[in-house]
Amino acid sequence: MTVKTSLLAGAAVLALTGAAGAEAAPVRHHAASRPAANKGEIDALKAQVAELTARLDAQEEAQRATQAQASVAQTQAADATVKADTAQSTALAAQQAAPAQVAAAMGKLPKPKPSWADSTVLSGRMYFNFSNLNQLNNGARQGNDGTGFDIKRFYFGVDHKFNNVFAANLTMDVSNVVGNTSNNNFPGAQSNGATTVTIPATCVTGTVACTIPVPAETINNNLALVGRGFYIKKAYLQATLSPMLVIRAGSADLPWVPFIESQYGYRHIENTLIDRTGYGTSADWGIHVLGDFFDKILSYQVSFIDGGGYRNVKVTNSVDVEGRVSLQYKGAFAGVGGYSGKRANDVQGLVLPTGLAKLHTATRLDAAAGYKSALFTVGGEYFHTKDWNNVATLAEDKSSGYTVFGNINPIPKWSAFGRYDWVKPAELTNPNFKDHYFNVGLQYEPVKIVDLALVYKREAVDNGLFATQNGTIGGANAAGLLTGGRGTYDEIGLFGQLRF
Repeated sequence: MTVKTSLLAGAAVLALTGAAGAEAAPVRHHAASRPAANKGEIDALKAQVAELTARLDAQEEAQRATQAQASVAQTQAADATVKADTAQSTALAAQQAAPAQVAAAMGKLPKPKPSWADSTVLSGRMYFNFSNLNQLNNGARQGNDGTGFDIKRFYFGVDHKFNNVFAANLTMDVSNVVGNTSNNNFPGAQSNGATTVTIPATCVTGTVACTIPVPAETINNNLALVGRGFYIKKAYLQATLSPMLVIRAGSADLPWVPFIESQYGYRHIENTLIDRTGYGTSADWGIHVLGDFFDKILSYQVSFIDGGGYRNVKVTNSVDVEGRVSLQYKGAFAGVGGYSGKRANDVQGLVLPTGLAKLHTATRLDAAAGYKSALFTVGGEYFHTKDWNNVATLAEDKSSGYTVFGNINPIPKWSAFGRYDWVKPAELTNPNFKDHYFNVGLQYEPVKIVDLALVYKREAVDNGLFATQNGTIGGANAAGLLTGGRGTYDEIGLFGQLRF
């Protein structure tokens, strides 16, 4: 509008200026014809102004139409945006409401009945090896020399939780029947050649032997049995009253050996020190009280047991006790423990050897310390016993020993490890009697449930015969002497474990 007004005003001014100039000009000649000429010019200017006005009106109308269209488009866009926002909000609200609606709908469905499997966990662990063994006792090769595959142990466990207090465990143990490691080969059928067989004095008390009538035919003695036994290792009911007080009734882990196994970490390669040498075991029947304090920094366990081990359930006149107190903090660990009892010898009707007024008490002192990290582990264990194998003998004796172990993990899934044991089995009756053992190896963990290791083991026993988890090693001393016997045990091969 402003542009149009300016243009019209300019045209009017121009027209008036032209007319005024015509009137003011001096009349020279043709005076009669000038008014007519001026009038024609003014009419022409008016026509131009009218044309310009029409043109400007048309432009203004087109501009108004364009602005109206733009306004309509803008309004439509705003409406579309509002509609989109509304649709998005509606969809979001529906999405947020869907889980609640689904949950409400599912809540109305009949719930399945609880199953025992919901609170039950199955587990297993197998120790195996493929190795070559060479054993010499007093220079003579033994019957278990050679190469073969062996399963040292297979454990199958069932854990069930009844509620937040009560739970139960059953763990089965598969191992060889005769109680020695299964890489020993035992003789086959034996011919007795008589109508009676002399039975060792262990069939009765004291030193009196006994005989039983049998047909004069081929018989198999216990050493000829080859196969596997399926034993109960652990079977207990547990009550967790608090983290500081847990009670187990039945056959369960003992305080010391499982504690050391958890620090050592290579049980599939070899039993820990007192388990390997027979001065302790991993489980027994009885009542076990345990717990921990300060977020498991301080732990304890006391077990009141039969003393015969988990394969030998006994009813005895006295109860054996084993205990432990241990600390674990930022990788460092330490523990002390002990044992006292008759080791299942105190049974009703026992006849003591002549000269023995009462059974000796077997005692054991344990100590361990070390450090564990993601890069390495180093640790050690010491034990000292009194009358461990002399509860029902006239002679008394003492034993002691120690182990040092360690490993390093330079790269993921790989570790190098080693261990050394030293034991004096008879400090009082034969101070020359010694056992030396070591192993070294390299282990690879292809997956979390499998460990594979190349291992070399060596054990040497001087001045006597010593029964360990690897068999009876050493050599008998010459008659009347406490020295002279010697034996060695060498094994190399692939060892491993599978666990689930």
